[in-house]
Amino acid sequence: MLVEPGRIEIAERPVPTPAPGDVLIRVRTVGVCGSDAHYYREGRIGEFVVEQPLILGHEAAGTIVAVGSGVPEDRIGQRVSIEPQRPDPNSEETRRGRYNLCPHMRFYGTPPVDGALCEYVTIGAAFAHPVPAEMTDNAAALCEPLSVAIATVDKAAVAGGSRVLIAGAGPIGLMTAQVARAYGATDIVVTDLDPHRRRLAHRFGATTTLDPQTDDVTGLRVDAFIDASGAPAAVMSGLAAVRPAGRAVLVGMGAETMELPVQTIQNRELILTGVFRYANTWPAAIALIRTGRVDVDALITGRYPLEKTAEALESDRIPGNIKSVVEVGTS
Repeated sequence: MLVEPGRIEIAERPVPTPAPGDVLIRVRTVGVCGSDAHYYREGRIGEFVVEQPLILGHEAAGTIVAVGSGVPEDRIGQRVSIEPQRPDPNSEETRRGRYNLCPHMRFYGTPPVDGALCEYVTIGAAFAHPVPAEMTDNAAALCEPLSVAIATVDKAAVAGGSRVLIAGAGPIGLMTAQVARAYGATDIVVTDLDPHRRRLAHRFGATTTLDPQTDDVTGLRVDAFIDASGAPAAVMSGLAAVRPAGRAVLVGMGAETMELPVQTIQNRELILTGVFRYANTWPAAIALIRTGRVDVDALITGRYPLEKTAEALESDRIPGNIKSVVEVGTS
């Protein structure tokens, strides 16, 4: 539990009972996200403020060990990837199929909703996605950030022959590059300040990498620009690189506000949008991993037991680290 910024404690709680329509999952692996680190260090992300002890973690996988009423008992024993969302089925956004935008969403590890850095969790049965036997527990957990990448590439309308610019070669940027390649993009330019991450980007789909401090991207005329950095300077230069009628998608967490080149957006009729989580992405995520078109296991650079969660939350500061996971236990 996150007790206060910078302090994690281990506590004992009763094993939850699955409500009607829910499943009880014994957690195996939880990925560490940048948002978890933000909550750990600062106690808030924008309007979401930690005001009471909170269990972090939303990138999770495990095994179903019990079911609530209305759920077939043959689901017990299934290995699953958890889509960590509980939308209101009656909200207007959910009825439109955009359940990720539901104003009444209860999302793992987002105040005041507890997350998955624990031994057992419950979730609606439809949000516990079975995974094939050959998929690792870690890969099953990383279907969650991969879903962010899929939603991003979908928003960018990447297709066969697309030219794409991605700012930021962190976990989301590298997954986005892989998804863009799988979707048929032929030119994938990735920028990052870190030379190690630029080298990794070539392994994960980039055809070109650039140093934003020394390389100018403004003349690239890409079909889509994706910002996975959150840096205002990257957004400004990335928008300048988009051809007329192209698209720009903001997915990186960064400044709450920033200046935008309004005349460029208007004169080129650019489509500028954001990404907030995902909806209906898990089948694609599982298929991309299963077929080998996306490799998320290769992104993992740190593994920690549950009792070392605080170290896992600080691991993004380790030089060369890309993605850490907390391996909670075995079934």
